[in-house]
Amino acid sequence: MPHFTLKEINQMDQETFTETLGFIFEHSPWVARQAWMSRPFSSLSGIHSRMAEMVERASIGKKLALIRAHPDLATRVKVTEASRQEQAGAGFDKLSEEEYEEFLSLNQAYTKKFSFPFIKAVRGHNKDSIKRAMIERLKNNKQAELDLAIQEIYKIASFRLDNLIYSQEEKLMGTENRTMYYGKADVYVFRTFAKPLTGVKHIPESEFSERDNVIFGLNAKVALRGKKFLTSFTEGDNSLVVATDSMKNFIQRHAAEYEGATMEGLLAFISERFLEKYDHIESVEMSADEIPFEPIRVPADSGFEQSRLVYNSSRNQYATATVRVDRKANGFEVVEQASGLKDLHLIKVRGSSFYGYIKDEYTTLREETDRPLFIYLDINWKYSNPLDATGANPGNYVAAEQIRDISRTLFHQMDSRSIQQLIYHIGCRALERFPQLQEVSFESNNRTWITIVEDIAESEGKVYTEPLPPYGFQGFSVTRADIEKEGYVSTAEGRESKV
Repeated sequence: MPHFTLKEINQMDQETFTETLGFIFEHSPWVARQAWMSRPFSSLSGIHSRMAEMVERASIGKKLALIRAHPDLATRVKVTEASRQEQAGAGFDKLSEEEYEEFLSLNQAYTKKFSFPFIKAVRGHNKDSIKRAMIERLKNNKQAELDLAIQEIYKIASFRLDNLIYSQEEKLMGTENRTMYYGKADVYVFRTFAKPLTGVKHIPESEFSERDNVIFGLNAKVALRGKKFLTSFTEGDNSLVVATDSMKNFIQRHAAEYEGATMEGLLAFISERFLEKYDHIESVEMSADEIPFEPIRVPADSGFEQSRLVYNSSRNQYATATVRVDRKANGFEVVEQASGLKDLHLIKVRGSSFYGYIKDEYTTLREETDRPLFIYLDINWKYSNPLDATGANPGNYVAAEQIRDISRTLFHQMDSRSIQQLIYHIGCRALERFPQLQEVSFESNNRTWITIVEDIAESEGKVYTEPLPPYGFQGFSVTRADIEKEGYVSTAEGRESKV
């Protein structure tokens, strides 16, 4: 397909303009012919707005003719080249016979009820998301579907204009490389009695086997991206802006529809719903911090048991997750993912050391061969296949509780010479236990207590106080290359701490 600049479009006579842009609205060149009279256009969105205005002014009969000019989705009859490419992009040219029959049945049911074909701007969708939309929209009344069909036609027209007209303004404004997003933060969600997490892989370092998810709490953040948002920044044009308050409502309400058991899965699910709902959004990035709750223990017939009614709000470490889902030609794809554990605070009362460092005129710290060590740990891990993070296959999911327990176990087992050595071995152990992970990274802080009383009579104890600022910190990432390199010695069997 040839491409034109906005300047070239504005210089066309009516016949050339209609011939060039007549396909934008399916088999309806009258839209382009009438819009030509509004030249010159200052932007691509200006052309689209004027064309949409022509449709809005049209009679109901003309609108119905426009809708009926569109082919059925998944049809096997000959269609325009634009429709063929759009449907192929959604995978309709590769349907199995069973899938074809299913769409044929849905198309027939839809047309029988509404007397016009199902219209959907399919770019960025796949056959599954489109099928869900067809089933859902069959519940609507005719007026609602008539209005939706026209709105979907406007989206199709926008995509076709994007493909046809080279926007010099967008090139000059640098939408490809520019930082441009907006969103909503501190979206609190508390879902009760979500699906329990079960079926995770057992590892020797952890007793964790399941998470009941009676309270599934999180603090979420969402950021939307797409070149269509450019004019909202440069011109104050809010016509394609989803209000951030609407984003909050969207997240909270769709949390009720999530049928999975992990925070990562919920973020991916809601991100895809955003892309399904708003066709002009190109990418959604969501992150969340777990808000943990722990069941209290209550008297039972034989001792104590966990309550499923009353929970403590926990102030301990918490899980984190980040997911980015992009719109692709044939659907949505999870392109970035990170899981994490924040604010893990561990104190080892003895069995750690720190010595052999550079000593010069700036050194005041004394060497220690058996010291208490108090560390703060933030840990992040990434999967080789980002879909494993969603928990769709629980056997490939790595729970934050398991990473926590590996960290605790290594801290107990190792007589480490430094925090650096400790976090390296924690990362290696995690990668050994979970081959589906590609990287484990750390941010650690040294918060070791200051000794106040060195010797207590007839006791091995001491008295300490909180350290004063500043504090030391470390950052490190461990990859599969670390445990696959020649000479690597596994510590997976562990060894007891020398205490």
